[in-house]
Amino acid sequence: MTTTAVTHIASLVTNDPSLGNGTPLGLIQDAAVVIDGDRIVWTGESSKAPATDNVLDAAGRAVIPGFVDSHSHLVFAGDRTQEFNARMSGQPYRAGGIRTTVAATRAASDEELSANVARYLAEALRQGTTTFETKSGYGLTVEDEARALRIASRHTDEVTYLGAHIVSPDYADDPAGYVDLVTGPMLEACAPHARWIDVFCEQGAFDGDQARAILTAGRAKGLHPRIHANQLTYGPGVQLAVELEAASADHCTHLTDADVDALGQGNTVATLLPGAEFSTRATWPDARRLLDAGATVALSTDCNPGSSFTSSVPFCVALAVRDMGMTPDEAIWSATAGGAAALRRTDIGRITPGARADLVLLDAPSHVHLAYRPGVPLVSAVWRSGRRVV
Repeated sequence: MTTTAVTHIASLVTNDPSLGNGTPLGLIQDAAVVIDGDRIVWTGESSKAPATDNVLDAAGRAVIPGFVDSHSHLVFAGDRTQEFNARMSGQPYRAGGIRTTVAATRAASDEELSANVARYLAEALRQGTTTFETKSGYGLTVEDEARALRIASRHTDEVTYLGAHIVSPDYADDPAGYVDLVTGPMLEACAPHARWIDVFCEQGAFDGDQARAILTAGRAKGLHPRIHANQLTYGPGVQLAVELEAASADHCTHLTDADVDALGQGNTVATLLPGAEFSTRATWPDARRLLDAGATVALSTDCNPGSSFTSSVPFCVALAVRDMGMTPDEAIWSATAGGAAALRRTDIGRITPGARADLVLLDAPSHVHLAYRPGVPLVSAVWRSGRRVV
């Protein structure tokens, strides 16, 4: 293996408060990073960088950790352009549109679904995403959910079983029967291909008791819980997530004071998905309220064909700063280290010795430009596991 140094970095985000300026971002000015194989082995001032086999001059540009997108739905076919057009013409968002994607996904071949995942991952990679989670949830039969997870596992280790996305149209008159399927034969078929189990705990999907049964069954099979919580209305999702020590409660749009306190005092990450609010003209999550309560906050895209068809973490960073009360520093941390926390990972989301060498070189002198210049393609180069891929 050869060593590579990236030198003359104007501003390096390490996410290690023991480095640099002592803030959560651990900013180092005029910095360098040394990569050996797939790992970071040194960070510090550029003038003190050790000798390496290769050197890349960042020429006064910023470097940040690769984005960690901890919530996406990429195993699908078709799109929902007509639904989006109707919504932008005044119709409210309802979760029932998922059924349209279910029909298209069931009809697609394995090859078509895998090609779609690869396409959206390449799109995300060009925008700096080096780790992503993705879910099933558009099959809703034993066979279709299991094949979605098999396909997803070809592309990432962070795979989530979401048979409980909505009640399958096949069980429209028997939701209890569908819960039995999700916690029985479907779970048996899907558990070998997933790390996580998720449920959409929401009016029109699954109530608190159903969600508890689903997540508890998944945990008994070795899957770690996460949950779609409090997106469309106030509900039991956040409290259930904290009770079951879920890694993440995702959306967190409608929160009571008790919900905020629970997230602030527990170990469950609040994952905010501003692309969904942007695409549905819904109320923005109040990130400031969560952060001030001491909650760990992650930012993710929720990339899916219905309510948030974006793969751009930089776009979500800009939305979080503009409309959710986050500072640029907080948003960058949440899109990197926060996403890692939501996946319970310590090897990604930071640029410190021992971490996986996932780096993004920005065509800008500071990470603040991601919010300051929204919509501008600022990602100049990307390394994943020590290999330059963009």
